[in-house]
Amino acid sequence: MNLKVNFLGKEFKNPIVPASGCFGFGYEFADLYDINILGSISCKGTTLNPRYGNPLPRIAECPSGLINSIGLQNPGVDKVISEELVKLSKVYSDKVIANVGGHSIMEYVETVKKFNDCDKVFAIELNISCPNVSGGGMAFGVDPDTAFNLVSQVKRVSKKPLIVKLSPNVTNIVAMAQAVEAAGADAVSLINTMVGMRINLKTGQPIISVKKGGYSGPGIFPVALRMVYEVSHAISIPVIGMGGVSNAYDVLEMMYAGASLVMVGAQNLVDPYACKKIIEQLPQVMEEYNITNLEEIIGKAK
Repeated sequence: MNLKVNFLGKEFKNPIVPASGCFGFGYEFADLYDINILGSISCKGTTLNPRYGNPLPRIAECPSGLINSIGLQNPGVDKVISEELVKLSKVYSDKVIANVGGHSIMEYVETVKKFNDCDKVFAIELNISCPNVSGGGMAFGVDPDTAFNLVSQVKRVSKKPLIVKLSPNVTNIVAMAQAVEAAGADAVSLINTMVGMRINLKTGQPIISVKKGGYSGPGIFPVALRMVYEVSHAISIPVIGMGGVSNAYDVLEMMYAGASLVMVGAQNLVDPYACKKIIEQLPQVMEEYNITNLEEIIGKAK
């Protein structure tokens, strides 16, 4: 069985990548299993300056997933490079994907510049779901023109391949993908979380301190699959699929829909061995469906 895939000129030993925000900076999981089996790691979202994140509580359980509103808690890009990625290098030999967030174009640009000389980072994943403070709080990722402007400016300064992470909370995700492709994105990843909320019946108030949060988990898988399919058929750059992936069968569906790599998010919080189990399951599930080479099924769903 051949699990290898080529993505942006780099050969990945398999397509499984823990999604940003659900795997920390990776080294925490090295106490549980050898994380070198992973295709790569998309590290915790990083901003120019340290962020504490949103007030507690910021997690709410759901029947088929969870809602989070962490608020990009991270120590800032300088410490991520000098401390977090150094710790990761001791337990993970391959290169990783740096996930970058920001509330202004300047923040994105300056953060990406800092990663330019970091050898541990193979590519940048631009999280465009952050509120644009100069744009009245509207996320960069809900308007094609705003997204085009951001990606264009980041692309000018980035020495690394640029992956743009798309939000599903839009009217037309294909238009968003086409806008960031036109702006110079090398790939797209989707989907980011959907917007949801829960109410505490004892108090009658929202459980999450900021009321709403990002809904992820198995409940969003069919929506994510549909969007990956639509986007992959409308653009010419590679697609990373994610959203509710919890087993090897989901991975194959994502790849048939058009995903070159598959990110696993919330399932890592349910089962910290999730990625390991999926990688181990893949050969037997491939055999079950007479698949010998994963690359050959990418985008085969018509």
